[in-house]
Amino acid sequence: GHAAFFGVGAFLSAYLHERFHIPVILCIPLAGLGSAVVGLVFGLPAARLKGLYLAIATLAAQFILEDFFARAQWFTGGVSGRMTEAVELFGIRFDREESYFYVVLAFTIIMFVMAANLMRTRDGRALIAVRDHYLSAEVMGINLAYYRTLSFAISSFYAGIGGALYAHYLFFVSVEAFNILFSIQFLAMVIIGGLGSVMGSLMGAAFMVLMPEGVQALADMLAGGWIDRTLKLGASISFLREMAIGAAIILFLVFEPDGLAHRWKQIKAYWKLYPFSH
Repeated sequence: GHAAFFGVGAFLSAYLHERFHIPVILCIPLAGLGSAVVGLVFGLPAARLKGLYLAIATLAAQFILEDFFARAQWFTGGVSGRMTEAVELFGIRFDREESYFYVVLAFTIIMFVMAANLMRTRDGRALIAVRDHYLSAEVMGINLAYYRTLSFAISSFYAGIGGALYAHYLFFVSVEAFNILFSIQFLAMVIIGGLGSVMGSLMGAAFMVLMPEGVQALADMLAGGWIDRTLKLGASISFLREMAIGAAIILFLVFEPDGLAHRWKQIKAYWKLYPFSH
């Protein structure tokens, strides 16, 4: 249900700028903090859940927040959505794709360094222990409820930052954008990149951004062509993107469950010892 927390960040950044006239560059981290608080609220009741029940709890957060977005017109603008402003810093307005790239890149680097350093701290090691084997972690004295709640807050913070950046890239946010399909795309990024890997999150995101572009190019090439006419694909071509996402998730779960990050580590280890790899 991370699309919902993504949406919280998007709407909160737009709301803070419009209502309180806070500079957009400050609204983005504030939106991340606000999203973290919302994640904390949902994380508290879910902290003692495990496995399938925990997954259902995150889905519940998705549907609750979707309903909130639709009803809270003062916050989201309702069905009309909410307009956003471009990022401006030192008199420079980042209102074009080429210039906004550097804003996103700067935030990506900062967030990547923060995540990488978190894994080296006491809390980071505790989170890894809870992820890998929660029973052993509990025996070691690690508070499972605390760290599960903390993980909700941290992941929601990152989602909120991403949502705010997304909002100020499009200059408009709508309620319909942050649906369950969007959450499935986030899930696909994690599965494809590799669970529990900071580098894997970047790899998974890159894969999920580039793959639809390739699928769309293929769909455009097939549309109206002899393959389309022979197989009578028709309207099915327009759903190739969703089909490709589903197929990618299944293939990675079956053939590469540890994701691209694990494969990348294997490749690095092989070439590090080359030509004595065997």
